[in-house]
Amino acid sequence: MYTQYIFNMQTINPAYTGTWQTIGFLAISRLQWVGIEGHPSTQTFSLQSPFKSENVGLGMNVVHDKIGMENRILFNLDYSYRLSIGEKTSLRFGIKGGFTNYSNPLPFYTVYDPGDPNFMTDVHNKFMPSFGIGAFLSSERAYFGVSVPKLVESKFNVTSSDNYTITDYRQLYTSGGLVFDLTRNIKFKPTFITKLVEQAPFQYDLSANFLFAEKFWLGAMYRSGDAVGVIAQWIFQNRFRIGYSADFTTTDVRKYHKGVHEIMVSYEVDWRKFISPRYF
Repeated sequence: MYTQYIFNMQTINPAYTGTWQTIGFLAISRLQWVGIEGHPSTQTFSLQSPFKSENVGLGMNVVHDKIGMENRILFNLDYSYRLSIGEKTSLRFGIKGGFTNYSNPLPFYTVYDPGDPNFMTDVHNKFMPSFGIGAFLSSERAYFGVSVPKLVESKFNVTSSDNYTITDYRQLYTSGGLVFDLTRNIKFKPTFITKLVEQAPFQYDLSANFLFAEKFWLGAMYRSGDAVGVIAQWIFQNRFRIGYSADFTTTDVRKYHKGVHEIMVSYEVDWRKFISPRYF
């Protein structure tokens, strides 16, 4: 889950890889429900680059996801291929492959029943294969994507009993957005993303962002059944970006935490003297 998903779609859609047309680095950290002990946190590092021909994109993703003492480290390599279907419109197909490493030191938890056998056994690191596919249709001012970043469903018992089971479910994402000129120096970008995961409610995000003088994004978002939020991003010479977002939970959990924060940094390296503005 990311509030600034629009600039981090490579994590969920391998076909997004190469769309920057530059060598690009992105790091993002999300701290959810700050103030609650063991609150969820996610850190992501992404790399993407065109390969010789700009029709091919290569990338890498490393994600660290932590809830309490439960840890997941995801590593994936991404590949995309672009087909031109118009003067300024292209369709990319992508695949991703890698693994997830899961660990959870159950004996270190404080439990109500010290003799509970489910918390007395050692937890072995579990490697789960990861494979996904995606498609990304885009022009200079619009995009639509669909992806299944986890085609392989992994399931295993953490302990010797069957009471503690971990499952990596399949996921289906769709996303889209448009960019309009409101004035000479103000652009408007509405976007959406949907997420469908087995054993979880259908979820969607809607956002509305404004770009001022090609330098500063400011917007708001709504996430169904969860939160509303604000988003800001500063752009320096079309290469360096710093983003921040804050979520305001709409459920009863809001009474017990001090906020949801997300920080993003990205940088693009390019041999060309001029990089055209990138809106997603």
